[in-house]
Amino acid sequence: MPIYEYECSACGHRLEVIQKMNEPPRTDCPECGEAKLKKLLSVAGFRLKGSGWYETDFKNSGSKPKSAKSSEKKGGSSAPSKS
Repeated sequence: MPIYEYECSACGHRLEVIQKMNEPPRTDCPECGEAKLKKLLSVAGFRLKGSGWYETDFKNSGSKPKSAKSSEKKGGSSAPSKS
């Protein structure tokens, strides 16, 4: 079940609540009793586990230097041939 963060706009009290996604949001503040709780947007935390995901999928192996020969046309010189 997800953990939702709420803040009371009347007293400023913040709380975290574990509740189902299909449950209605809470409205009553446990501190002051006012019906002014608002659900906050929070960042979801996750952790990448396992070995090799960086090495095999996302690591940039660096730029490989281009050789001068690979940029030249194959077939000898660049001078036009006489016909």
